Amino acid sequence: MTVDFIATSIADQAYEHVRKDIIFGRLEPGTRLRLERMSTTYGASVSTLREIFGRLSSEGLVVAEGQRGFQVAPASQDGFRDVAAMRLLLETYAIPLSFTAGDLEWESRVVAAHHKLAVLEKRMLAGGQSDAETWKRYDREFHQTLIDACGSQTLLDLYTGVFDQYLRYQMVAVVFRGAIAAREHRKLLDCALARDADGACALLDAHVNGCVDDTIGNGRLT
Repeated sequence: MTVDFIATSIADQAYEHVRKDIIFGRLEPGTRLRLERMSTTYGASVSTLREIFGRLSSEGLVVAEGQRGFQVAPASQDGFRDVAAMRLLLETYAIPLSFTAGDLEWESRVVAAHHKLAVLEKRMLAGGQSDAETWKRYDREFHQTLIDACGSQTLLDLYTGVFDQYLRYQMVAVVFRGAIAAREHRKLLDCALARDADGACALLDAHVNGCVDDTIGNGRLT
Protein backbone atom coordinates (compact mmCIF):
# COMPACT_ATOMS: atom_id res chain seq x y z
CA MET A 1 0.00 0.00 0.00
CA THR A 2 1.49 3.33 -1.00
CA VAL A 3 0.92 6.97 -0.13
CA ASP A 4 -0.41 7.61 -3.66
CA PHE A 5 -3.00 4.79 -3.58
CA ILE A 6 -6.40 5.98 -4.87
CA ALA A 7 -8.88 5.11 -2.17
CA THR A 8 -12.24 3.58 -3.13
CA SER A 9 -14.14 3.75 0.15
CA ILE A 10 -14.53 5.98 3.19
CA ALA A 11 -12.36 3.61 5.21
CA ASP A 12 -9.66 3.54 2.52
CA GLN A 13 -9.76 7.32 2.19
CA ALA A 14 -9.40 7.78 5.94
CA TYR A 15 -6.57 5.22 6.05
CA GLU A 16 -4.66 7.02 3.29
CA HIS A 17 -5.30 10.41 4.90
CA VAL A 18 -4.02 9.34 8.33
CA ARG A 19 -1.08 7.47 6.82
CA LYS A 20 0.02 10.46 4.76
CA ASP A 21 -0.31 12.76 7.76
CA ILE A 22 1.97 10.47 9.77
CA ILE A 23 4.55 9.97 7.02
CA PHE A 24 4.75 13.64 6.11
CA GLY A 25 4.94 14.80 9.72
CA ARG A 26 1.59 16.48 10.14
CA LEU A 27 0.93 13.99 12.93
CA GLU A 28 4.20 14.17 14.85
CA PRO A 29 5.93 11.21 16.56
CA GLY A 30 4.39 10.49 19.95
CA THR A 31 1.10 12.26 19.18
CA ARG A 32 -1.87 10.66 20.96
CA LEU A 33 -4.49 9.62 18.44
CA ARG A 34 -7.77 10.59 20.08
CA LEU A 35 -10.56 8.68 18.41
CA GLU A 36 -13.47 11.05 18.95
CA ARG A 37 -11.58 14.12 17.79
CA MET A 38 -10.05 12.35 14.80
CA SER A 39 -13.40 10.90 13.80
CA THR A 40 -14.50 14.42 12.91
CA THR A 41 -11.20 15.34 11.27
CA TYR A 42 -11.00 12.28 9.02
CA GLY A 43 -14.69 11.64 8.42
CA ALA A 44 -14.63 8.09 9.73
CA SER A 45 -16.35 6.36 12.62
CA VAL A 46 -14.53 5.53 15.84
CA SER A 47 -14.70 1.80 15.06
CA THR A 48 -13.26 2.41 11.57
CA LEU A 49 -10.43 4.47 13.03
CA ARG A 50 -9.61 1.67 15.48
CA GLU A 51 -9.26 -0.70 12.53
CA ILE A 52 -7.12 1.86 10.68
CA PHE A 53 -4.82 2.37 13.67
CA GLY A 54 -4.47 -1.39 14.03
CA ARG A 55 -3.50 -1.61 10.38
CA LEU A 56 -0.98 1.21 10.75
CA SER A 57 0.38 -0.46 13.87
CA SER A 58 1.26 -3.52 11.79
CA GLU A 59 3.19 -1.16 9.47
CA GLY A 60 5.19 0.32 12.34
CA LEU A 61 3.64 3.78 12.02
CA VAL A 62 1.34 3.62 15.07
CA VAL A 63 1.82 2.14 18.53
CA ALA A 64 -1.04 0.57 20.50
CA GLU A 65 -1.08 1.63 24.16
CA GLY A 66 -3.35 -1.09 25.51
CA GLN A 67 -6.44 0.42 27.11
CA ARG A 68 -5.08 3.92 26.63
CA GLY A 69 -5.50 3.88 22.86
CA PHE A 70 -2.96 4.67 20.16
CA GLN A 71 -0.14 7.08 19.46
CA VAL A 72 2.05 7.87 16.46
CA ALA A 73 5.18 5.73 16.62
CA PRO A 74 8.10 7.60 18.19
CA ALA A 75 11.15 8.57 16.13
CA SER A 76 14.51 7.63 17.61
CA GLN A 77 18.10 7.43 16.44
CA ASP A 78 18.12 3.64 16.77
CA GLY A 79 14.82 3.44 14.92
CA PHE A 80 16.22 5.47 12.03
CA ARG A 81 19.31 3.27 11.83
CA ASP A 82 17.15 0.14 11.77
CA VAL A 83 14.86 1.46 9.04
CA ALA A 84 17.82 2.66 6.98
CA ALA A 85 19.50 -0.75 7.26
CA MET A 86 16.30 -2.49 6.12
CA ARG A 87 15.94 -0.07 3.22
CA LEU A 88 19.51 -0.78 2.10
CA LEU A 89 19.00 -4.53 2.40
CA LEU A 90 15.95 -4.49 0.14
CA GLU A 91 17.14 -1.87 -2.34
CA THR A 92 20.60 -3.35 -2.88
CA TYR A 93 19.01 -6.76 -3.42
CA ALA A 94 16.54 -5.37 -5.98
CA ILE A 95 18.96 -3.15 -7.93
CA PRO A 96 20.92 -5.95 -9.71
CA LEU A 97 17.67 -7.69 -10.62
CA SER A 98 16.14 -4.49 -11.97
CA PHE A 99 19.25 -3.37 -13.85
CA THR A 100 19.47 -6.76 -15.56
CA ALA A 101 15.81 -6.96 -16.55
CA GLY A 102 15.15 -3.28 -17.26
CA ASP A 103 14.29 -2.43 -20.86
CA LEU A 104 14.09 0.82 -22.80
CA GLU A 105 10.72 1.68 -21.28
CA TRP A 106 12.22 1.23 -17.81
CA GLU A 107 15.16 3.47 -18.75
CA SER A 108 12.70 6.14 -19.89
CA ARG A 109 10.86 6.01 -16.56
CA VAL A 110 14.13 6.26 -14.63
CA VAL A 111 15.24 9.29 -16.65
CA ALA A 112 11.86 10.99 -16.24
CA ALA A 113 11.77 10.35 -12.49
CA HIS A 114 15.29 11.72 -12.07
CA HIS A 115 14.49 14.80 -14.13
CA LYS A 116 11.63 15.79 -11.83
CA LEU A 117 13.77 15.24 -8.74
CA ALA A 118 16.75 17.11 -10.20
CA VAL A 119 14.66 20.15 -11.15
CA LEU A 120 13.27 20.39 -7.62
CA GLU A 121 16.71 19.91 -6.04
CA LYS A 122 18.11 22.65 -8.27
CA ARG A 123 15.41 25.05 -7.10
CA MET A 124 16.12 24.18 -3.47
CA LEU A 125 19.86 24.67 -3.94
CA ALA A 126 19.16 28.09 -5.44
CA GLY A 127 17.28 29.05 -2.29
CA GLY A 128 13.84 28.83 -3.80
CA GLN A 129 10.80 27.85 -1.81
CA SER A 130 9.79 24.24 -2.28
CA ASP A 131 7.09 21.99 -0.95
CA ALA A 132 8.85 19.33 1.15
CA GLU A 133 6.12 16.81 0.41
CA THR A 134 6.59 17.18 -3.35
CA TRP A 135 10.37 16.94 -3.00
CA LYS A 136 10.16 13.69 -1.04
CA ARG A 137 7.50 12.30 -3.38
CA TYR A 138 9.89 12.78 -6.31
CA ASP A 139 12.76 11.31 -4.30
CA ARG A 140 10.63 8.28 -3.52
CA GLU A 141 9.50 7.94 -7.12
CA PHE A 142 13.09 7.97 -8.40
CA HIS A 143 14.34 5.30 -6.02
CA GLN A 144 11.29 3.11 -6.59
CA THR A 145 11.65 3.40 -10.35
CA LEU A 146 15.27 2.26 -10.12
CA ILE A 147 14.09 -1.11 -8.78
CA ASP A 148 10.66 -1.51 -10.35
CA ALA A 149 11.94 -3.91 -13.05
CA CYS A 150 13.14 -6.39 -10.40
CA GLY A 151 10.31 -8.81 -11.21
CA SER A 152 8.98 -9.29 -7.67
CA GLN A 153 5.84 -7.48 -6.54
CA THR A 154 6.33 -8.84 -3.02
CA LEU A 155 9.76 -7.23 -2.86
CA LEU A 156 8.40 -3.94 -4.20
CA ASP A 157 5.56 -3.93 -1.64
CA LEU A 158 8.00 -4.60 1.22
CA TYR A 159 10.28 -1.86 -0.06
CA THR A 160 7.44 0.65 -0.28
CA GLY A 161 6.51 0.13 3.36
CA VAL A 162 10.10 0.43 4.55
CA PHE A 163 10.81 3.46 2.38
CA ASP A 164 7.76 5.23 3.78
CA GLN A 165 9.08 4.68 7.31
CA TYR A 166 12.46 6.04 6.18
CA LEU A 167 10.71 8.99 4.54
CA ARG A 168 8.90 9.78 7.81
CA TYR A 169 12.23 10.15 9.58
CA GLN A 170 13.43 12.48 6.85
CA MET A 171 10.31 14.61 7.14
CA VAL A 172 10.58 14.75 10.94
CA ALA A 173 14.23 15.80 10.72
CA VAL A 174 13.76 17.94 7.55
CA VAL A 175 16.85 16.44 5.94
CA PHE A 176 18.15 17.89 2.68
CA ARG A 177 21.87 17.39 2.14
CA GLY A 178 21.94 19.77 -0.78
CA ALA A 179 24.50 19.34 -3.54
CA ILE A 180 25.77 16.06 -2.05
CA ALA A 181 22.39 14.35 -2.42
CA ALA A 182 21.84 15.86 -5.88
CA ARG A 183 25.21 14.54 -7.10
CA GLU A 184 24.50 11.10 -5.67
CA HIS A 185 21.14 10.98 -7.43
CA ARG A 186 22.80 11.93 -10.72
CA LYS A 187 25.42 9.20 -10.28
CA LEU A 188 22.71 6.66 -9.49
CA LEU A 189 21.04 7.58 -12.78
CA ASP A 190 24.34 7.14 -14.62
CA CYS A 191 24.81 3.72 -13.01
CA ALA A 192 21.30 2.67 -14.01
CA LEU A 193 21.82 3.65 -17.65
CA ALA A 194 25.20 1.87 -17.67
CA ARG A 195 23.70 -1.15 -15.87
CA ASP A 196 26.41 -0.78 -13.22
CA ALA A 197 24.68 -2.50 -10.31
CA ASP A 198 27.80 -2.74 -8.15
CA GLY A 199 28.47 0.97 -8.52
CA ALA A 200 24.86 1.81 -7.78
CA CYS A 201 24.82 -0.31 -4.60
CA ALA A 202 28.02 1.32 -3.36
CA LEU A 203 26.58 4.76 -4.07
CA LEU A 204 23.34 3.87 -2.36
CA ASP A 205 25.18 2.75 0.76
CA ALA A 206 26.94 6.13 0.93
CA HIS A 207 23.70 7.95 0.09
CA VAL A 208 21.58 6.37 2.83
CA ASN A 209 24.23 6.15 5.53
CA GLY A 210 25.30 9.71 4.78
CA CYS A 211 21.74 10.85 5.45
CA VAL A 212 21.60 8.88 8.71
CA ASP A 213 24.98 10.21 9.87
CA ASP A 214 24.02 13.79 9.01
CA THR A 215 20.67 13.51 10.78
CA ILE A 216 22.02 11.94 13.96
CA GLY A 217 25.28 13.90 13.98
CA ASN A 218 23.41 17.19 13.89
CA GLY A 219 21.06 16.15 16.70
CA ARG A 220 17.90 16.30 14.63
CA LEU A 221 16.39 13.27 16.37
CA THR A 222 17.33 14.02 19.97
